[in-house]
Amino acid sequence: MAADARIDAIADPLVRELAQRGQVRTIARNTVFIHEGEMGDSLFVILSGRVKVFVADAEGREMVLDFHGPGDYVGEMALDGRPRAASVMAVEPTVVSVLTREALRAAIAANADVAMNLICTLIERARIATENVRNLALMDVYGRVARLLLSLAVEQPDGKMVVPERLTQQEIADRVGASRDMVSRIFKDLTIGGYVTVVDRQITINRKPPARW
Repeated sequence: MAADARIDAIADPLVRELAQRGQVRTIARNTVFIHEGEMGDSLFVILSGRVKVFVADAEGREMVLDFHGPGDYVGEMALDGRPRAASVMAVEPTVVSVLTREALRAAIAANADVAMNLICTLIERARIATENVRNLALMDVYGRVARLLLSLAVEQPDGKMVVPERLTQQEIADRVGASRDMVSRIFKDLTIGGYVTVVDRQITINRKPPARW
């Protein structure tokens, strides 16, 4: 069992229980530790750092599906013994607790609530995937960019809406399934229109962008 102060800091007791059954491992920034299409039998509970989940084509073009941080876990599909459905990369130095499939099964056998936690997580991620597919099918690039910014923005004490992540235009393009040039043109229009301000990659939403451009 892993013994680490970062495990004790996990708020969800069920996720904490999972982390206690694994082996602590440090992952360097920009390291892909889950590879799409490969067989895998481990679940990774994130203790510190941040990871991105993505899919890529043969030319290396990426579509980012989600980001996860401390208290989240990735690789839960290891339970079915089939190839990985997506890749996962550490976007900053990351520490994880790694559980084998056997350790995960033992946790479920010992506590049925662990299984329910996994099921709820899978349901939530399926909902997000469904919403992403809907947006890709029914929204143009502008609509997807505007939706992403509004979903990420956090209201500050002064009333301003600020995106905490300092995203590059390429990172935004990867998340909405578009080219960087297209995102750049959209940001230019939003900036000229006074809807957003970007200073040192910090995006501030001055007023809600229109639903359509």
